[in-house]
Amino acid sequence: MNEQSDCGPACIAVQQEAPLSRASATEADTGLDVGDVRYIKLGEKGKWAAEAFKEGTIPFGYRQIDHEACARGDWETVRSQLQALGRSAAGASQGLRELKDFYDLPSDTMWVTFADGHVWWAFAEDGVLPVVSAEESGPARYRRTRAGWRNTDLHGLPLSVRTLSSALTSTGNYQMTICSIRHADYLLRRIRAEADPLRQDADRVLSESRKVALRLIERLDWRDFETLVDLIFARGGWQRTSLLGGEQADVDLLLTQPVTEETAWVQVKSRSRQAEFDDYLDRFMREGRFDRLFYVYHTATSPITTNACNVHIWSAERVAKAVIDLGLLGWLSDRTI
Repeated sequence: MNEQSDCGPACIAVQQEAPLSRASATEADTGLDVGDVRYIKLGEKGKWAAEAFKEGTIPFGYRQIDHEACARGDWETVRSQLQALGRSAAGASQGLRELKDFYDLPSDTMWVTFADGHVWWAFAEDGVLPVVSAEESGPARYRRTRAGWRNTDLHGLPLSVRTLSSALTSTGNYQMTICSIRHADYLLRRIRAEADPLRQDADRVLSESRKVALRLIERLDWRDFETLVDLIFARGGWQRTSLLGGEQADVDLLLTQPVTEETAWVQVKSRSRQAEFDDYLDRFMREGRFDRLFYVYHTATSPITTNACNVHIWSAERVAKAVIDLGLLGWLSDRTI
């Protein structure tokens, strides 16, 4: 049985001994000297999180365990109290470990939690304070943070769970309250905004691949360039509803997107210029039946631009990116080398 499972929202009625400490941004950020790293669940399903972020506290449960016994390190008494709650020997050891971590881990420990689609992190001041509250649903004790909770890296960029490895974010499924983080080194690199050496290698290979694709695109005959663009849209989920190029006066491809039910014009040019694009844009606007216009070219005397809505201009660089993203480098190489 996990004592926190009975708890509810609120660091209200926290013992008012002194205002929360707020370290300066410089103190919090410089060097980021980290000892241990611990994940902590802020109440059942994170229901204490909003109040904890607002108040700058790290709340914790185990309401039926005596705070004074924990504070003086009388862990045998604490174990007896856990067993008296009906915990097995293993369950009592687990609860004892969590309580020891919360009370004994020093101020250089980074505490991490997941809430509102982000990773949040904080450092706690030494010392645990009891919560004076009659609410059974609230936390029983808390630590003050040194500088509040943050959900950004040291450069201020959000730490969205969507951008982080699931090997890290799966920690949020932990059923107890406090645990070590297996990929703490990865998390710390992200918080410090440090580049992973392997990621740097991957980015370098990707960049070189796009440069090669761009050079190959510049060798394409206009017919092969049209075919490449057709393949790109096909792999992107668009379905062609017209012939490819040929004698169509205004457009090279007519497409539909079966998922969104959008329709699109696609005009493909080996060489083009702004005035030619403007002419096609005018035709597209006058025709009026299609949702999007894609204007794709690989050579122009100057970049072609527009502010029109739902109009997408693809230069050769954008085509090269699509070639790599959609696995068409082999096809491109076969057509040009």
